[in-house]
Amino acid sequence: MISLAHFSDLHYADDTLAEVDTCFAFAVDQAIAQGAQVAVVTGDSTDHALPAHSPALAALARHIRRLADHCPVLMLQGTFSHEPAGLLRLFALLGGRHPVHVADRLSQVALLHDGRWLASSDWRFDRPPADARLLCSCVPTLNKAALAASVGAGAAAAAMGEQLAQLLAGLAPIHLAARAAGVPAIGLSHGTVRGCVTEHGVPMAGLDHELTTGALFAAQACAFLLGHIHKHQRWQDGERLIAYPGAIGRLHYGEQGDKGFLMWQVAADAAQATLVPTPARRTHELVFDGAPDVAALSDFARAHDLAGAWVRVRWCVAEEAAHAVDRDAIAAALAGAAGIKLEGRVLPVARARAAGIAHATNLRAQLRAWATAAAIDAAPLLACLESLEQLAPDAIAAQLLAQEDDDAALTVAGQDAPWDQTAAVPVPDPALA
Repeated sequence: MISLAHFSDLHYADDTLAEVDTCFAFAVDQAIAQGAQVAVVTGDSTDHALPAHSPALAALARHIRRLADHCPVLMLQGTFSHEPAGLLRLFALLGGRHPVHVADRLSQVALLHDGRWLASSDWRFDRPPADARLLCSCVPTLNKAALAASVGAGAAAAAMGEQLAQLLAGLAPIHLAARAAGVPAIGLSHGTVRGCVTEHGVPMAGLDHELTTGALFAAQACAFLLGHIHKHQRWQDGERLIAYPGAIGRLHYGEQGDKGFLMWQVAADAAQATLVPTPARRTHELVFDGAPDVAALSDFARAHDLAGAWVRVRWCVAEEAAHAVDRDAIAAALAGAAGIKLEGRVLPVARARAAGIAHATNLRAQLRAWATAAAIDAAPLLACLESLEQLAPDAIAAQLLAQEDDDAALTVAGQDAPWDQTAAVPVPDPALA
C-alpha cells in the first residue's frame, strides 16, 4: 500500500497568488503531516506563462521543493495555454532530497525502491521494471493541432477520443502484469471525462471530450488520477477508482463544493481516496431582478458571517431606472466582507423603427410612416415641411416673429390663439376680426 498526495489545477499567477498560495501551502503541510510517500500534480500548476522574476513562480517552486524534500514528486503537463510547453522542466532542477519528474510526453514512469523515477524510452515499458514500487502511466495534455493536421479539423474532436481509447486499451496488458507482480499501477491524465460536472454544476457532454469512464477503466489501472476539471468527483468500478481532486482554491464566484486535494491509498488491486478540504475563500452571490434592495442586503449581512468572505451583487435594470442604484449604499450594507464585486446590467430602451420607412419614395411619405409608427398627427409636421420647402429662411423667421407678436396681443386680450392644423403658423380667429 502506497500513500499518495494528489494535487491539481493550482493555477499560480500573480493575480491569483493570495488565494492559491494559501490553499497550496495548507495542502502541502497536510500531505507531509499525513505521511504522503509520493506527491503528484496532474496539470495546470500555473495559470499562464510566468516570467522568472514572478512572485507566483517563486512561491510555487518553494512549495514543490518542500514536497521534494519529503517525498518523490511527479508533475504532469496540463493545458498548454496554462502551462506553456517546457515550463515545468524548471521544477526538475530544484534539487530536493527526492527527485521531481516532469511528464510532458506519453510515457510510463516507475518509482523504484531507492526513490528514483525511471521513465520509459517509448510510450510504455515492455514489462514492469523489476525494482518498481509504483507504475505510473502518464497521459498529459495532447496537441490536438497535430491530430487535426493528420485527420482534418472537422474530425479531430472525435478522433482524439478514439485514439486515447486505443492508447488506454494498449496499456491494459502491462497494468495487469504489474498487478500480478504486486505492483500498484495507476494512470495520470489531464483532460475532460464525458459526463463530468464543472465547478458551476454544468454537465460536460459532447464529442470534443477526450475521455470516457469506460475507456479509463479499460486500462485496468487500479486508480486513475485526473486533472483539468475544478470540481471534485469520482467514479468507481469495484475496487478501481477514477477521481478529480478539483482545483486547490476557489477562483470564481458560484463554484460549488469544497476545494482541496486527495490523499490516496493505493495497492496492487485496490484504491481509496479521501478529499482533504483547503481553506479556500468563501463566496456569496446575490442576484436582483431590478435595483438591489439595500434592506435585503443588510438582512443578509446580519444573517451571515461576512468576515473573510467575498460577495458579488448582480442586478438588471431598465435604462431609465439606472440612477436608482446606490453603489455606496450597497458597499456600506456589505462593509464586513473581504471583497465586494458589483455587476449591473442596464437594459437599453427599445425604440421601434417605422415599418416601411425605407421603402417610401419621398420625404412626405417617410414622415407619414414615422408619424403612424409614433401614433401622432402628421398634419402639423407636413405643414412645417411645406414651409421649409417653399419659403426662404428669412420669411420663416419673420412668420415666427409675427406669431409671437400675435400671441402676445391675444394673451393681453385674455384669449389664446387657436392653432390651425393645416398651417405652419397661428391664424387669427375670425370672430375676433
